[in-house]
Amino acid sequence: MLAALTVRDIVLIEQAALEFAPGLNVLTGETGAGKSILLDSLGLAIGGRGRAGVRPGAAQGSATAVFDPAPNHASRALLTQQAMPAEGEIVLRRSLAADGKSRAFINDEAVGVGLLKELGGLLLEIHGQSDDRGLFDVATHRGLLDCFGGLEGQARDVAALHAAWDAARQILAALKARAAEAERNADFIRAAASELSDFAPEAGEEERLAGERALMMNASRIAEDLSAASDALSGERGAEAALAVTLKKLSRLQEEARKRVAGAEAALEQAFALTEEARRELDGLLASLDTDTAALEKKEERLFALRALARKYATTPDGLAAVLADFLAQREALDGSGNSMKESDAAVSATRAAFAAAAQKLSKARAAAARKLEEAVAGELAPLKLGHAKFRVALTPDEEGGAHGLERIAFEVATVEGAAFGGLAKIASGGELARFSLALKVALAQISSPAALVFDEVDRGVGGAVADAVGERLQRLAETTQVLLVTHSPQVAARAARHFRISRVGDKTRIVLLEDEARLEEIARMLSGAIVTDEARAAAKRLVAEASIPLKKSRKRA
Repeated sequence: MLAALTVRDIVLIEQAALEFAPGLNVLTGETGAGKSILLDSLGLAIGGRGRAGVRPGAAQGSATAVFDPAPNHASRALLTQQAMPAEGEIVLRRSLAADGKSRAFINDEAVGVGLLKELGGLLLEIHGQSDDRGLFDVATHRGLLDCFGGLEGQARDVAALHAAWDAARQILAALKARAAEAERNADFIRAAASELSDFAPEAGEEERLAGERALMMNASRIAEDLSAASDALSGERGAEAALAVTLKKLSRLQEEARKRVAGAEAALEQAFALTEEARRELDGLLASLDTDTAALEKKEERLFALRALARKYATTPDGLAAVLADFLAQREALDGSGNSMKESDAAVSATRAAFAAAAQKLSKARAAAARKLEEAVAGELAPLKLGHAKFRVALTPDEEGGAHGLERIAFEVATVEGAAFGGLAKIASGGELARFSLALKVALAQISSPAALVFDEVDRGVGGAVADAVGERLQRLAETTQVLLVTHSPQVAARAARHFRISRVGDKTRIVLLEDEARLEEIARMLSGAIVTDEARAAAKRLVAEASIPLKKSRKRA
């Protein structure tokens, strides 16, 4: 619900603070007193553009609306999505500078006006004589009808099935595109796969072949150097012979001397072993040297062919193995694309059939819900002096359909006998618009609603029994959703849970919460005019007393 509204320095309001009650809250007062300023200020607080401006002489104005919605209300989910605190009261504030610039706040945290408007739209609906939002926005009609008929689950299922069908179609389209591309290059793909498979390139092959080729090209010179190095180690005057002689001499020393040279002897033995190992390595390398010219030519041929293939397929020699794998995959896809497309085509048919079946079932349920909604609204029109008007839910077939189902949905009205149906906001006149809002809201009262509803002069141009019917319906609607109303009708004001009187004193607007006698006096003024008579006071008492009668009794009379 809307808990409070605070306005500072907006148009004629210097400062005003209103606290609202659950149920029906009314604002009354003479024309021009400033009732519309309050509604404009409220609209400003929830992100609307409105007509509110800064009070002359003030540098800045502001409007603050405090809401206390239910714990599971959609507004709290939106705050959670925005990583903002979602517990407790929700405070929307808008400050307006004299130059027209404004700032928006949610729970005292600066936000963009777009987010303030989105959140405000979930918390409050304002229905005025120029309203083209909320119930009159065609974009909301499908959701309202589904909610009225309890079809949200079916609608979600249809949307999911359509998404599955769309995904299957995308897969099939991708397969067809890939197959067409492959078919255009089929000969090249098969030839490339065959050529590379026959060659069988290996990762790291170029480096290995290049090393072996370099070794073979210099084999003779390398062999001479290796042989000389081996001789230096193992010849008569080589390192091995010198170390062996030295060790032999040390082994002949007396025991006491050998103890003293034990460290040197151990080092020499290690040096002898390492020298012997080095000589064996050199001899092994010398034996492995290949000086065969034919073998060299073969390795060169392989190396040059490897590099040529890499240039041909615009890659590196090491990348040829991956290129081969890709061509093999393309050849396999080319050969097996028929089966894949058959499977994908079957998936498209199956998902389309599932969507169509669910969508047709939803369409039948929507048609039934539409008739019920039409009957419910029709029952509200006559008491609201709209008996000549007709309301319908237009279900227009939507070709192939979409995630929303197989039809477009719009609420339409014909206000004159025999006239064509059209959109609510386009067909209904200013005086009829708010009453259509009320009729629809009463019919849709049991489905999800904002935290509060605002009606601007819904009883404009009516009186007597019609005004009483308007008041009864507002009171009934206020049982499930808080209602704030600007009214000139005493029959409506008598049903209020909280009553505010708006008056103008000089160039300022004054707002007073009325209770008991003051409230009766205001209703009497509304009945009689400037001079309040005893008869008007007695009539006011009767209206207030009758408004307390249980709603079932008053409905019979409406």
